[in-house]
Amino acid sequence: MTEKRNADALLGPRAVSTARAALGEIAEGGVGEHIGVAGVSRNVATHRFVADVPGYPGWEWNAVVACATGSTWVTVNEVALVPSPSGEALEAPQWVPYAERLRPGDLRPGDLLEPAPDDPRLTDDSFDRDAVTLPGRETRKYLTRAGLDEARRRWRTGDYGPNSEFAAQAQLKCRSCAFFLPFGEPVGDNFGACCNEFSADGRVVSASYGCGAHSDTRVPAPHAGADEFFDDEKPLF
Repeated sequence: MTEKRNADALLGPRAVSTARAALGEIAEGGVGEHIGVAGVSRNVATHRFVADVPGYPGWEWNAVVACATGSTWVTVNEVALVPSPSGEALEAPQWVPYAERLRPGDLRPGDLLEPAPDDPRLTDDSFDRDAVTLPGRETRKYLTRAGLDEARRRWRTGDYGPNSEFAAQAQLKCRSCAFFLPFGEPVGDNFGACCNEFSADGRVVSASYGCGAHSDTRVPAPHAGADEFFDDEKPLF
């Protein structure tokens, strides 16, 4: 009977609640569902909980609880974030080549990034029909139409494109703004640089982009009577 009482205390709902409360004191982001319990000895058991912790896939929360013989009072011995029994957390992730892991903005001062030998954005042949060349400008490699098209696609769908939040709120577009400097060929007049320091200064923007700092922006005149002030501290009597 005593052993059964101990088992009920170690494995029952009160033990689960006690374990969860103890984990809640150290876990960031909360403790997930209860996923199991394992007996360590007659007086000790380990309760397992789901752990949704960034950077720790395949891990789980464990709380070791104890109950003295003949008692129903459960105490917590230890809490920890540990690899789950599946072993997923201890396996090396699938290898991803560096070139595929690199993301825009990863390059830092002093870093070196050599183009891939088969980079479709570049060509060595200035006579390649896909090469983007400019009269009087010579470089060892040349931008290709594919590279230029990719850039225009990024600019069109990015933060300074026609579908951005700013553009959706703007009444006037960059195309008619004095601060917009269109690029011309080979990029085309649909893109240019903003030279308004209070807006997208120095950024490539779509001609269909817009913001509240358009050169033709006019702020509505104040309503009649707006220059009349009310003294809320004036005595009533």
